[in-house]
Parts: sequence; C-alpha cells; structure tokens
Amino acid sequence: MPSRTAPFISRLRLLRTAAALSPFSSSAPPRHSPRILRASPVGAPHPPRVSAAVSPLVRPVAAGFALFSMATAASSAASVHDFTVKDASGKDVDLSTYKGKVLLIVNVASQCGLTNSNYTELSQLYEKYKDQGFEILAFPCNQFGGQEPGTNEEIVQFACTRFKAEYPIFDKVDVNGDNTAPIYKFLKSSKGGLFGDNIKWNFSKFLVDKEGRVVERYAPTTSPLSMEVCSQQYLNLGIFDKV
Repeated sequence: MPSRTAPFISRLRLLRTAAALSPFSSSAPPRHSPRILRASPVGAPHPPRVSAAVSPLVRPVAAGFALFSMATAASSAASVHDFTVKDASGKDVDLSTYKGKVLLIVNVASQCGLTNSNYTELSQLYEKYKDQGFEILAFPCNQFGGQEPGTNEEIVQFACTRFKAEYPIFDKVDVNGDNTAPIYKFLKSSKGGLFGDNIKWNFSKFLVDKEGRVVERYAPTTSPLSMEVCSQQYLNLGIFDKV
C-alpha cells in the first residue's frame, strides 16, 4: 500500500524551491538595477567624465605657464647685468651698462617710517662714492602698507626735490608674489633673508659686485651709512673682483 506522506513531501519540496527563487528571499540571485540596465538612445552623447573638482588643479597650472618665461629669465641669469628694466619714464635700461660698478639696489617708498633716514643717508652715501664706481638703483614698490601710492613722476619729484637724490629711480615694481620683477627674483634667489627669500619691508638692500653678483643683503632697518666701511673696502681694495 503506497505511503500517504509521499505527496506531502513532494509539495513541501516545491514550496521550498519557490521560496528560494522568490525576489524577497535573501538567498535569491542578485537582480540588476533597472537604472544600470537602461540603455541609452543610440547616438546620444555620453556625459563628461571629468569632474568639476579637477578645475582647481587646472587653474594653477595655467597660471604657472603664464609666468614661465619670467621665471626662466631669472633662473638662467648669471648676473644682474643680464637684465633689462624700465626707468621711471618707461624706457628700457640694460643693466649691463653698470658693469664695473658696485651697486646698491633698494626698494624704496615715500610714506614709510624709514623713508627720511634711508633717503637722507642714501644721498649722502651716493654723493661720497659716486665718482669711485658706486651706484644706487632705486626701485619704488607699493607692496608694504601701500606706502608708495604715487605715480613714477611723483616719486621721482619727491626723492629728487626733498632728498636731492641723484641716483636713478626706476619704474615701480613688485618685489614679492606672482608678479615679482625678474630682477628681484634673481636678487632674492642669490641672497636669501634671515626668515626666507621674500622681501620683508621697504628699503631692503642688496649689494652687487662689479661682475653683477649679489654679495650682501641688508635688512630694511640697516642704515645705508652703516654699510659705508664695507662698501669703501670693496671699492678701494677690489674685493669684489675676487672669485
């Protein structure tokens, strides 16, 4: 006589199989998301793959290329004599015209607390040694406290009228930052300061030998006359001519 439990066991197995294949079962095969399987129309453009987050990286690179030629000129220069700068009237000045002279290069300002003492002593130093191969090159700069806001014409008139400056005063420049004048890139790379290369304030000073090499750097608070003995020795003894 056949067993009555056989049909029941068969139905139980069918129920277990159906449950295993149910979409609600945790053991069911994974189903793909309709969003992923949805096909794009033929010929439809693909969305751009580049994220907007890349743009902050692109901008500095572009800016770097814009400054490439300026940086290259400063890094490839062997001396101050390799540069051409603008004078106060906008004309080009080839600094090779100063070969054989000792130079003191200064970033000046008309409204600084250091203005009176520095301009006065610069004129005194220049008057004393200008006939012995000494030259001062003044570069106005408005990056420190906005203390050189005037035009080139106003700056020259101020220095020459009030302080009797006879040395050349050049075009206003930046001495720090992205727009640093190439001549100042060279000066700073040749002689770093106590706390880094950047110019700290108005009236920082660089002493350059007869071959156009930067040999000394002085802080804004260093008075020009305090450098007289050193400058006099260099001029009279020809120390700058030694390698």
